[in-house]
Amino acid sequence: MKYREIADGIFVDRPNRFIAHVEVNGAVETVHVKNTGRCKELLLPGTAVRLEVSDNPKRKTKYDLVAVHKQGLGWVNMDSQAPNKVVGGVVCKNRATTISGRNSPMGSPASTFIWKKGEQKYLMEVKGCTLEVDGIGYFPDAPTERGVKHLHELAQAQQAGYRCAVAFVIQMEGITEVRPNVSTQPEFGTALAEAKAAGVQVLFLLCHVGRDSLEIVEQREG
Repeated sequence: MKYREIADGIFVDRPNRFIAHVEVNGAVETVHVKNTGRCKELLLPGTAVRLEVSDNPKRKTKYDLVAVHKQGLGWVNMDSQAPNKVVGGVVCKNRATTISGRNSPMGSPASTFIWKKGEQKYLMEVKGCTLEVDGIGYFPDAPTERGVKHLHELAQAQQAGYRCAVAFVIQMEGITEVRPNVSTQPEFGTALAEAKAAGVQVLFLLCHVGRDSLEIVEQREG
């Protein structure tokens, strides 16, 4: 996936989870943050960030914060919409359809991907990983009851005859695996283990983080 136009900035602060103050060309701008997670280990004062320039002149904010530079690691794409876009555009191109809870066999409110090959139906739930500790990716970065629920639903769908997978899109380079963040939410680790035991496939999608793009370069199994 590719962004239309990117500008550089320096992170100042984040008054709430929806907006941040960023210095752009010497002036402090209020920008939209495309990730409602905490991201406290990423958004540090003085950190370099990348902003997508909006093409809507009527918007209150001119920029969307989409990437941040983490010391010792490099650029991290923190756009929460990017994982679904990059999976939809590359991994499941021409065979998958994004669905919502209204027609999902799991009844999940989150979007996922579904496709059919012959008589076999497939389901893939996508999660974005932006949390890195000592060279390992972790998910989630904050407690998520929905994330636990999605894993239970995947296990149920697998037992009902679907072939299911949970794909972790690693939104940074140099990280090759994602582990459940049991120190933040042990329930997610339990649910992931139960899903794997039920036959749900766990995928790690390694990415290249470009200045104006995010691209899947490798797939590994967990």
